[in-house]
Amino acid sequence: QVQLVESGGGLVRSGGSLRLSCQTSGFRAEYYPISWFRQAPGKEREGVSCSFSRENATYYSDAVKGRFSISRDNAKSTIYLEMNNLKPDDTARYFCARWSGHRPLMSDTWNDGELYDTWGQGAQVSVLS
Repeated sequence: QVQLVESGGGLVRSGGSLRLSCQTSGFRAEYYPISWFRQAPGKEREGVSCSFSRENATYYSDAVKGRFSISRDNAKSTIYLEMNNLKPDDTARYFCARWSGHRPLMSDTWNDGELYDTWGQGAQVSVLS
């Protein structure tokens, strides 16, 4: 069964850092684009970062560019999101998701949640002001 499980969330002070992990199983994650999304109460879900499986391409939302970094450990089938210089506006529940494979991912459409078929339960990140 295809599964994704997030971990590493928690409470952190403004300016602090956290590293989220997305542990995958049931498929060859190294051949699938994997993305991180987040959703805060009362707000729309937004794409945070994407790791493409081809050409080692990575993409970030403008809100996190320069502060967050996505990476993979293929031996552990795990995708990471390192978050630095965290701000209160980063407070949200963070989800990792697997591309469905039915429609192509493009550099300008990776943050469309409809392109993903499997999601983790999410990990809460709370940044204190």
